[in-house]
Amino acid sequence: MTASATALALRAELRPLADDPHFDRLLDEIGASTIVLLGESTHGTGEFYRLRTEITKRLVVERGFDAIAVECDWPDALRVSRYVQHSDGDTSAPGALAGFQRFPQWMWRNTEVVALVEWLRAHNAQAGDPARRVGFYGLDLYSLRKSMHAVIAYLDKEDPAAARRARERYACIDHMADYPQRYGYAATFGMTRDCEDELVGQLRELSLQAARHMARPGAPVPDQLFYAQQNARVARNAETYYRAMFQPGDSAWNVRDTHMADTLLALRQHLGARKGRGAAKIVVWAHNSHIGDARATEMGEGGQLNLGQLVRENYPAGESFLLGFTTHAGSVTAASEWDGPAELKAVQPSLPHSLERLLHASGAALGGNAFVLPLRGRDSALSHLPEPLIERAIGVVYRPDTERRSHYFRADPARQFDALIHVDRSTAVQPLERSASWVADEAPETYPSGL
Repeated sequence: MTASATALALRAELRPLADDPHFDRLLDEIGASTIVLLGESTHGTGEFYRLRTEITKRLVVERGFDAIAVECDWPDALRVSRYVQHSDGDTSAPGALAGFQRFPQWMWRNTEVVALVEWLRAHNAQAGDPARRVGFYGLDLYSLRKSMHAVIAYLDKEDPAAARRARERYACIDHMADYPQRYGYAATFGMTRDCEDELVGQLRELSLQAARHMARPGAPVPDQLFYAQQNARVARNAETYYRAMFQPGDSAWNVRDTHMADTLLALRQHLGARKGRGAAKIVVWAHNSHIGDARATEMGEGGQLNLGQLVRENYPAGESFLLGFTTHAGSVTAASEWDGPAELKAVQPSLPHSLERLLHASGAALGGNAFVLPLRGRDSALSHLPEPLIERAIGVVYRPDTERRSHYFRADPARQFDALIHVDRSTAVQPLERSASWVADEAPETYPSGL
């Protein structure tokens, strides 16, 4: 099948979102899935946040989903969760999001997330039973210092002797916790001893406490103990991650996504036990590179795994649904380098032979700006391509001047996702704090060449 024939065939498969604005047909595709993974091809596109919010609302209200788990750190998300569940602390959504101080701050401190958080709080206010309230949780592992301090703070209240043991264990790495990459380098090359045994020991102690609770019939693990146990898991896996950064291959990436999958499993089990059923229903928000099945990408061919792959491998068929999001052109919030300020940047039109260019060409004759492409259980035209496609991934850093090398990879989207939403022309997410590099006017079309 030629490229033009593929585009023509795809046109019959695409569903303009304007014809299904409330996602009725998409929810039919999701069916009885209890783990719904919602992706994004950039970390800074407003439409992705808003569309995921609307899908999440329907899953929560109509399908009884229990939680949102997102690509962010556990302690920062837990502060938001307490706010939306009317527990304690903050009095506004921006205040609840104040824990997100680490780069990239705008990824969660933006106007779209504020709207989601306020909706969750309003929804939970009507829930009545606190056990029915929907939480907001983090899947990531970058919060080494915050998580260690959270473990100690919990134990200071519950068991001062255990708190002293935790301080002794965490002292091994605490002096380097603000610069974990330096720790990883020094431990890998023998300039300091590694702290793996200490962090494993602390996680084991809290896990034994949790196991004692679980051994009692009808006695689920208390939330605060579960949160502390998860923080200990973050600290343990973060230590492994930072050492793996200096090992060859995809070790660090695989540690991170395995941690995400383990956290998702622990959260499903804990929330399910608290609500008196087998496992909770959870919506996951993360980048396409995490939620699309890695086995269908060139990274997977090289040994990289990811959350979407692990979910498919570890849960029965039909239990999960992987929804990717793509865009052809527009604007995006991103930095030019790691730890750089948020900038408003133009997204360059997608390259030839890319998934995004094919969807752009296929949708052009249909009109509209956004389309749904169902894939699961279908013999899609994407399965009969004349040559492999490339696919774009913009993270928190966007380098248009090295676009092909920095942001594209080979992929088979028909195996990677269960469905796709394509927004042909998209707009940047709006940060709560805007630097001089982020202005309200649209970035010029000629960026970055100036032509």
